[in-house]
Amino acid sequence: MPQCLNPQRYFITYSFQNLNLTTVQRTKASDPRSEQLNHLIIDGIRDKKGKNIVQLDLRRLEDAPADFFIICEGDSNTHVKAISDSIYKKVKEEMHTMPAHTEGSSNARWILMDYFNTVVHVFYPETRHFYDIEQLWSDAETTEFADV
Repeated sequence: MPQCLNPQRYFITYSFQNLNLTTVQRTKASDPRSEQLNHLIIDGIRDKKGKNIVQLDLRRLEDAPADFFIICEGDSNTHVKAISDSIYKKVKEEMHTMPAHTEGSSNARWILMDYFNTVVHVFYPETRHFYDIEQLWSDAETTEFADV
């Protein structure tokens, strides 16, 4: 085998026995901007009479994709879309922030709005029951909000 293709020549093995590595648990202090964002999202949901509003605080969970999930539902596809539009408008007007990504607007059975630290899930009731996100993330601290 030519020397330029010899794999032993290009791979180096490192020994990590002498390193003292520690794992950092993901815990964050309250961020006023996140609290304001979450408050505006809840207001946007309530403006359109969203139901069964739940906030999951995921900050103490190691593999969480965000700090918060806010979950709610609407009675119809039109209601689900109206709730997500209300959230979008309220957050954009008050904080000049738009979601990094939005999924599901065309079908409106589950609309996901990703505000990076907070992910909003607006469900059609049967879809919410099927995916049962609250059970999936049952280790999170849960806050339920009364319907208006």
